[in-house]
Amino acid sequence: MPPSPVASPSPSPSPSPSPSKSTTAERTRQLRVVAASGLLGTAVEFYDFLVYGTVAALVFGELFFPGADPAVGTVAAFGTFAAGYVARPLGGILFGHFGDRLGRKSMLLLTMGLMGGASFLVGLLPTYDTIGVWAPVLLITLRVVQGLAIGGEWGGATLMVVEHAGERRRGLWSSFTQMGAPLGSLLSTAVVALVVTLPKDEFAAWGWRVPFLLSVVLLGVGLFVRLKVVESPLFAEVKKDRAESRLPILDVLRRPRPVLLACCVGIGAFTAQSLLTSYLIAYATGIGYARPQVLTALTVSAAVALVVLPCASALSDRVGRRPVVLAGALASAALAFPVLALVDSGSPGLLILAVVLGHGIAQSTMYGPLGALLTEMFGTRVRYTGASLGYQGATLIGAGFSPMIAGSLVAGSGNSTPVSLLLCGGAAVTAVTVLFVRETSRTSLSDTADPAEGSDAPHTQEISA
Repeated sequence: MPPSPVASPSPSPSPSPSPSKSTTAERTRQLRVVAASGLLGTAVEFYDFLVYGTVAALVFGELFFPGADPAVGTVAAFGTFAAGYVARPLGGILFGHFGDRLGRKSMLLLTMGLMGGASFLVGLLPTYDTIGVWAPVLLITLRVVQGLAIGGEWGGATLMVVEHAGERRRGLWSSFTQMGAPLGSLLSTAVVALVVTLPKDEFAAWGWRVPFLLSVVLLGVGLFVRLKVVESPLFAEVKKDRAESRLPILDVLRRPRPVLLACCVGIGAFTAQSLLTSYLIAYATGIGYARPQVLTALTVSAAVALVVLPCASALSDRVGRRPVVLAGALASAALAFPVLALVDSGSPGLLILAVVLGHGIAQSTMYGPLGALLTEMFGTRVRYTGASLGYQGATLIGAGFSPMIAGSLVAGSGNSTPVSLLLCGGAAVTAVTVLFVRETSRTSLSDTADPAEGSDAPHTQEISA
């Protein structure tokens, strides 16, 4: 009999990726989407917010507060600017409450829509010559809406990134959200720099509206990316176990120490940000600089900040949040008087150097690690509310009133010394506060806060990206 045929071995199936590798790859991909969403979202919101400050320094005094002394008109314009900062803590509480109750993603879509809509309406707003006193009333109303929106934006965007990221690189990943501020500043100053090349009467008639109307384009891009983001895994776990805080603001305020520390540690960065951007435009043009020269300095500074921010944030993952923030505060204080002396020199080149040193380097070193530091101070159940309230409280104190105070003091003294003293004061508050802040750079997010701050939520594995 012929031998029986030997069955040929069937080809072995190609190995499929293990579930754990597939899950890790998907988490890493989603982390990148979240980081891009945080960068674009905060850039859109800061573009809208800072365009207002830039244009307010240039023309809002004469358009919405006519008949006043130019210095008084500028202070009044910065008063509407401050209204947005007053609303920011309220926005942090409002959107933080629903973000801790319902989820981060839905609140971030809402804040972006509100900010973009309010900015677009500012671009359509009639001036005082057309509708009288209703012009400044509507201007302030829209500014308050902007403040509410940005008050809820930063906390949600930052903690979405931090809650998706792993323990080793929370600082680096959170810097994508932090970079939204200088990117928004870069975009806003670049757009305004283009329109201020118009003849002065044309800029006052319609040119100032263009940056506000363009915000609708950025809004569309930001919403497109943000819709692709999934909910934070840590909050999803809290939601699954029905462990949400019923009243996050009350849980935060029962033990106010973390939110007070969060507020004070950011004052130096926001004082420097406001004085060396929005206020600097009014001050520098008042002592003889051309508007394009000032806007060029701010553009260069924002570009430098885009490099310094991630470097400072990544460094905070290695050496800790506290040393980096402290170094930035000390640098800001040390440079306060030299920076204003460079501004007072009248040289456009030295003006650029001044803003790069004070804002692009010193302020960015303070600001970079704050994204991770502030979110690490609160537990998952109240993190949106706590981090937002601390951050926006710092902006109110540090940035909201400093342009008005500086403008009034400089008008009385006739020199820039009050500006330098305000920079030193803000940096001193940050430097002292850092000494009382707990180092959390190497701690799991489930353990960064006491149970009273919401850290007793179930632990969810983080991505070690």
